[in-house]
Amino acid sequence: MTERGPGKSVLSWREWALSALLLVITFLCVSYAGLFYITGDFGFLYSVWISFSSPNLILDGFQFSIPFIAILLAHELGHYFACRYYGIRCTPPYFIPAPISIAGTLGAFIKIKSPFINKRALFDVGFAGPLAGFIFTLPVLWIGISSSKVIPKSLFDSGVSFGEPYIFRLIGSLALNYDPARQDIHPHPIAMAGWFGLLITSLNLLPIWQLDGGHIAYAVFGPKFQKRISLFVLSLLMLVGLSGWPTPSYFVFGLLVFVLGCRCRFFHPATLSDWKPLGYARSVLALLAFMILVLCFTPLPVSFT
Repeated sequence: MTERGPGKSVLSWREWALSALLLVITFLCVSYAGLFYITGDFGFLYSVWISFSSPNLILDGFQFSIPFIAILLAHELGHYFACRYYGIRCTPPYFIPAPISIAGTLGAFIKIKSPFINKRALFDVGFAGPLAGFIFTLPVLWIGISSSKVIPKSLFDSGVSFGEPYIFRLIGSLALNYDPARQDIHPHPIAMAGWFGLLITSLNLLPIWQLDGGHIAYAVFGPKFQKRISLFVLSLLMLVGLSGWPTPSYFVFGLLVFVLGCRCRFFHPATLSDWKPLGYARSVLALLAFMILVLCFTPLPVSFT
């Protein structure tokens, strides 16, 4: 028998209205960001100019925004439906628009409004999001990379370079016979949507405090060891970020996570029944989560030359 919470709460129309509004705004911002991958120019003013001169070009940005928003939505709905299954009160998915950025968004989130029943519920809610997002990312990556072009490294002339996670290179090798030692991939906008899907998945699976990976680590290792893991991984992440100077992407993210950690004194909140065992099956799934993290992670996600 599955232990559940006090019952499923009814969300107000205001919460759904806010969720829908943020989704629409974020979709437009992400579509605009998609123009960067259509034109190959990352200048903000240039993109503004072509948007006003040819408004229909925003439709081209849908090649990036539709698959990327679908990945983000799958991730958040994974959390949402897992919460509903256990009777945990939560908000609908809230997207975060970022008009002037290379992605058009800072991701999305749901807010948990009631405590987790036990470690199994915590694990399932934490893992459901990254797993759903990763499953949606795989076909997006395959379609996008298959539609991309392979060019010699000497011909690559962009001011922005994106790191290549292992699974990105693996799919490139299978779909295009890509050799990263001699070649570069000129990515299709759909491939970039998949790339951002990998980035979102890897960041969320980091075993730090209340990130999805932090939920998983707490469920598997308990509070004391999870705190040590969080501090170690955060320190390592910030060092990796500094190694990418002058574009320390992970360092900035690490500082944000550190500030959030200070609010909870670097502890993950306990569940209502911490003493109940997690079970063998979920311990095995934790290894799967770690494998997905390794496949999706890249040490230097973005660099400017």
